[in-house]
Amino acid sequence: MFDLFDWLRLLLSAIIILPLTTIVREFGYYLAATILGSKEKKLVIGSGPVLFKVPTIEVRRYFFMNSWMEYEELNPSGRFWHGFIYASPILTTGGCAIIANSLVLEGILPNNIFWQTFIFYCFYYVFFDIVPVYLPDGQPTNGRAIFDLIYYGERSDYLRQKNKQSNEQRAYTDKQQETMENRDKDEREHSDHTQPK
Repeated sequence: MFDLFDWLRLLLSAIIILPLTTIVREFGYYLAATILGSKEKKLVIGSGPVLFKVPTIEVRRYFFMNSWMEYEELNPSGRFWHGFIYASPILTTGGCAIIANSLVLEGILPNNIFWQTFIFYCFYYVFFDIVPVYLPDGQPTNGRAIFDLIYYGERSDYLRQKNKQSNEQRAYTDKQQETMENRDKDEREHSDHTQPK
């Protein structure tokens, strides 16, 4: 059962450790985009209204909910370098987890709840970054984006216009398109709860 100490641990995890891990993960994107000379890059941490921003980093009010990296183009460009961008959060988060875990095992860092939870969240992010699936909005995980680059030779992290005259979107891959169509079907079937079957 949850006691007072467990509630404090939960609060520590949600307010400090999870956002810290999210920043480490997103810093991988930021670092890779900076190394590759990307144009108009912006790291967005959190969601909701903007809390504060500096030229290329924006922190939003719900800083523990979501984060993403925006960039225009890379120099150099190419499949390998886009793959490097997708792999960068896996490498930074996994690297931090391995280093922190090694330091805890060697006794350099204390074996306490903070470091245990930090290492857990890092490996959690790595695991779900590697799983090669499309999210319900049609966007790929990093593992799927890397797979699509290798298998299809094209990026699948943004949608392509199906028809210039219409706003209809078409995905790069059939599996991505199928995911988006299933999402749209679910929204149509479940959007009106006034007439249950």
